[in-house]
Amino acid sequence: MDERILQRLAAEHPLQSLTDRELQRDTLPITRDPQPKPCHVWVRFGPHAVLVRGTVAVWNDIACGVEFTVDGKPHRCWVWANAVQPVSA
Repeated sequence: MDERILQRLAAEHPLQSLTDRELQRDTLPITRDPQPKPCHVWVRFGPHAVLVRGTVAVWNDIACGVEFTVDGKPHRCWVWANAVQPVSA
C-alpha cells in the first residue's frame, strides 16, 4: 500500500483490535515467541482494511498479536489468525 495513504488512514482513524472476549482470554492459552516473525497482515483503521508488513510474536488458537510501523510510529493490535500471512525474512 502507498505509504502516504497508510499515513493518512492512521492519522484519521483509530486502529481496530480484537476484544478480550473475541480473543477468549479466559480460556485460550497465549504463545509468545521471543523472535517475532515477519508477516503481511490485514489491519483496520476505522472502516478501512489495509494490508501491511509487520511481525507476529504472540498468538493463540484463533488470533495473532501483530506489530507494524506507520511513519516511524509503532502500532500493535490483535487480528484473527487468518488475517496473517507469513513471509520470508
